[in-house]
Amino acid sequence: MLTAKQEISRLLTQLPDDCSLEDVQYHLYVLQKIERGMKDAEEGRIYTQEEVEKLMARWLEK
Repeated sequence: MLTAKQEISRLLTQLPDDCSLEDVQYHLYVLQKIERGMKDAEEGRIYTQEEVEKLMARWLEK
């Protein structure tokens, strides 16, 4: 697993030279959300397809 500094360094090398600070912030945000989702999945904090469909049905009824 890469350190935060290594992740950022890797990200910066992948982005174009003319990217804005806003672009960098967006990509860091997305990476953070992906990491959080992966951790949630590893720790069993997930929903089945059936559970999601039931939740969505209730939300869409309102």
